[in-house]
Amino acid sequence: MQVTPMVWFITIAVTILFFIYEFFAHVRKPHEPSIAESARWSAFYIGLALLFGVGIGTVSGWTFGGEYFAGYLTEKALSIDNLFVFLIVMAGFAVPKKYQQKVLMIGIIIALILRGGFIAIGATLIENFSWVFYIFGALLLVLAYRQAFSSHEANPANGKFMTLVRRVLPVTNEYHQDKLTVRQGGKRFVTPMLLTIIAIGFVDLIFAVDSIPAIYGLTNEAYIVFTANAFALMGLRQLFFLIGGLLERLVYLAQGLAVILGFIGVKLVFHALHVNELPFINGGEPLLWVPEIPIWFSLLFIGATIVVATVASLLKTRSDEKKDDRGLVHGEPVITTHPHDRDENPGVDEKTMSTADTSR
Repeated sequence: MQVTPMVWFITIAVTILFFIYEFFAHVRKPHEPSIAESARWSAFYIGLALLFGVGIGTVSGWTFGGEYFAGYLTEKALSIDNLFVFLIVMAGFAVPKKYQQKVLMIGIIIALILRGGFIAIGATLIENFSWVFYIFGALLLVLAYRQAFSSHEANPANGKFMTLVRRVLPVTNEYHQDKLTVRQGGKRFVTPMLLTIIAIGFVDLIFAVDSIPAIYGLTNEAYIVFTANAFALMGLRQLFFLIGGLLERLVYLAQGLAVILGFIGVKLVFHALHVNELPFINGGEPLLWVPEIPIWFSLLFIGATIVVATVASLLKTRSDEKKDDRGLVHGEPVITTHPHDRDENPGVDEKTMSTADTSR
């Protein structure tokens, strides 16, 4: 796939312009988006991503088009998982709903910048060291295991990293609109708003370690990696408000992502063996008998896994709701809580200042 510097320049410039438009048109004035607004813009960005994929397939061939769609599906699923952690972080910091757009927008921009750096590093490593596929494959298998057997209960807002940040920075206990810093008594303090952005930036760094090796397991083209990530992040802010309540119903999302990461990890290991140059494996010769998993199979597998995980999650939560209803009928009280219940709290309570493990 031949991508000229001019195409790279135009792609990056258009991506930046989209985010600038997003900020001035939707985020600059604090407000909570309506469902209709979120649905309209989510559909627009998803449609734009699909149209771009068709364009790649038409211009560069459907092998590259398939790689883009597989990468986009994977990155979108990982981004939705990212949203779940954003939800926990903003609940932990009790971010008022009308300011959540700004936090999400800054968090998404940080994610794109971090992923851009990882994309450049990954492209350089792959071009010069074929054995890096072994490392990427092993990393994804480890991440798949952690994704399958860990939970999102730990709140990064209360983790060791944020505890260290609080020790370094003087923090106010209350929000001051959407300001990041405020002067009190002649001294400059940071607000919980800035702490939330720092926490989300830290989460973005962790997720970049997941997402970049995953998509490089589907394509070696840095341009496809970048555009799939950019389109997966575009519209993520609107998607947060559109499916915020649905996120808690996707109880098998982590397991579905674990299957996808594990599959791509195996695919990477197979590819590494197929292009092997390590002297202690088969005398430094490629193992040509090792199968290469075709992109069409990867695309079908990833799509089917997302569908199965989503349907199974919705069936599970519906079944649990019916059990709860039966419990209420028989006089057994059922108490439920939701992270958004704390959104109207203008400050950060003392529990937020405790420490917890940041592992997902």
